[in-house]
Amino acid sequence: MSEQPKPISPASAPGPGESGPSTAVTERRPRFRLFRQKRAPEEIKPAEKPAAKEEPEKPEEPEANVRKKLPNSRPPGAPPDPWSVFAALPEQPPGRLRRGMRAIRRGLVHEWALAVYASLLLAVLMTWPAMQYPLHTLPQDLADPSRQAWQIAWAGHILVEDPIRLWHSNAYYPESLSFGFGDSLLGWAPFGMIGSGAEAAVLRYNLIFLVAHALLTFGAYALVRQLGARPTGAAMAAVAFAYAPWRLAQEGHLDIISAGGIPLALAMLARGHGWSMRYGFRAPRRHAGWAAAGWAVAIWQVSLGFSLGMPFAYVMGVILLVLLVASVVHGIRHEGRFAPLRFLRGRHDSLLGWRLVATDVLGALIFVGVGLMIAVPYALAKDSPTRLQEIQFFSPPLRSLLIGPAESRVWGAAHEVPRSFLTWPAEMSLLPGFVLYALALAGLIFSIWRVRHRLLLVLGLAVAIILTLGTTFFEGRWTYLPLFGHYPTAFDLRISGRLMLWVTLILAILAAGAVDDFVRRAEHLAAQRIPPWPGPYLRLAMLTPLILVALEGWNATAHPTVPAQPSVMRTVEAGPMLVLPTGEIFDQTVQLWSTSKFEQMANGGGVFAAARQTELRTRVASFPDVASIEYLRSIGVGSVLLIRSAVTNTSWQRSGDIPVDALGITREDLDDAVLFRLGQQQGQQPPGTAPLPTPGASTGPGLSPAPGLTTGPTTQPGITTPPGITTPPGIPPGL
Repeated sequence: MSEQPKPISPASAPGPGESGPSTAVTERRPRFRLFRQKRAPEEIKPAEKPAAKEEPEKPEEPEANVRKKLPNSRPPGAPPDPWSVFAALPEQPPGRLRRGMRAIRRGLVHEWALAVYASLLLAVLMTWPAMQYPLHTLPQDLADPSRQAWQIAWAGHILVEDPIRLWHSNAYYPESLSFGFGDSLLGWAPFGMIGSGAEAAVLRYNLIFLVAHALLTFGAYALVRQLGARPTGAAMAAVAFAYAPWRLAQEGHLDIISAGGIPLALAMLARGHGWSMRYGFRAPRRHAGWAAAGWAVAIWQVSLGFSLGMPFAYVMGVILLVLLVASVVHGIRHEGRFAPLRFLRGRHDSLLGWRLVATDVLGALIFVGVGLMIAVPYALAKDSPTRLQEIQFFSPPLRSLLIGPAESRVWGAAHEVPRSFLTWPAEMSLLPGFVLYALALAGLIFSIWRVRHRLLLVLGLAVAIILTLGTTFFEGRWTYLPLFGHYPTAFDLRISGRLMLWVTLILAILAAGAVDDFVRRAEHLAAQRIPPWPGPYLRLAMLTPLILVALEGWNATAHPTVPAQPSVMRTVEAGPMLVLPTGEIFDQTVQLWSTSKFEQMANGGGVFAAARQTELRTRVASFPDVASIEYLRSIGVGSVLLIRSAVTNTSWQRSGDIPVDALGITREDLDDAVLFRLGQQQGQQPPGTAPLPTPGASTGPGLSPAPGLTTGPTTQPGITTPPGITTPPGIPPGL
């Protein structure tokens, strides 16, 4: 038998550095280990670390063989290195000019820039042929457009020459504060500073007419986009608001067309406060600069006139009240109590910051201050005793919301019969568009707006319709009359149908919700296509509402030619004078002719100072005779200018051929006119001084026929004459 190895005791175990027999081990290590324990570096013994290889020392080279480093710079005085032209140049950052050009290029293709281009192009197309002969024609008629062209020219002229005389215009002599006989249009006064003469006034009016329509479109687009709609829905709402059929009847009233500042101011204020109807208040989006711009546009809008400015002021007051209540509710919800100074902290969790509060307070004060300053001459004018009767006369019935005006190419002829039963069709044809009605009704069922917002819009729509009906709705005792019935006639708030602007705006917002929801569904359907892009038919279907509302606003507005300005109106030097023939409509053309020299004259048209102008026309109907001459001398008129080309078929047809030697006046025959000089009586004030008071003459605005309409027998049934309207004598035919 083989002998077994004996175990080695610990005492006989080899010490460190000693080697024992390989067979003298008590344990055998396993051949494979499933888990190898990793030892820390400090546990590794020095003997186990691999020894570094020692490199053999290099023999030292002699100093002659050591390569010297090349210099980095050339020595002074050396010529430049010719090889430096081939070196790579570092990339230079763009300069200011290049950065500016890039910013301009990006701005030219921005959404808002494209909206401006589209608004101007659409204004040219939808108002055509206004820009076909802009030097010689006026839209709708020669009455109010001629007078408003004179207003803009006078404001621009006098603000440069003598701003103190702004409200004492050259027309309506010897009336004072005569510039307040109608909406002042002061916001357009900077345009009046460019150019002079009648042709420049006509061109200026047509350009402003175009800009006003473009501003209507752009303002509505900006508002609906700020509320949360997509571009397609906002574009449809903008076109429906700017070119609603009822607005075609107001094409001769620049003060009513100039309403684009209302939606634009609301859009800027909403943007400045970080609010949209779709997303609510978003504090990081607040910006006091946008709020200040909104208040500036609102102030400009109220400077155009009070017929639209007073309702807008009420809306601004309601917005401020809602904002105050929302601030209180927000403070209670976040702190459990009313914190009056919470909104001043400027934190993101507060509803308003101190900058917005200061902007709103200052903007509201300036808004009210400018309105009161402009209202002073209107408040000083004598009120009309038939003001309430006029409001009742012009209040439209409910069926007028379905009747289109005669200037509509689509609905003008179709609604001729129902329009003939309206008391005053020009102000009672209030159809906003049947397509808009249908889209707004669809917006009540499916829309991007929340249900509560739709209900609020329906409530606002009902209030706007009730106010538009004037005294037709329960005689207006609790609606229109408490809000607008107490203002003087000079504020021109007697026509309630002009509040249709707010009805159209609310309908457009409701319709935009439906169109936007349709676009959203179409995009969702298009995303399932391969490739994910809508086909031509789907794209056309998305633009169909926009095309339909544009077709309903297609106009048939007349653009009559302005009579040529007589050369005598540019050359004659006369004191306060009267131009014959004088009449309600022709006087407004005479005002336009006076923009070359702004002579003082007794002529003046429009819907104000009717009593004074009617008395004047009655007293001079038999000129030249002793009675008319004495009357003209008594009011300070020293000259009479008779336009031969305009007196045909009037009472002054033979006035230029009557001998005047026995009347104490002189006559001067000119190329196209006859100038009568009446002389100056004792006690008469010289030209250029304050006008003499006229016994029995009205010093305030009254009421006269609407432009382009006569008060004689009509061929349409049911048309009556408004209270206080008389037929002025001597209106030339065809004007």
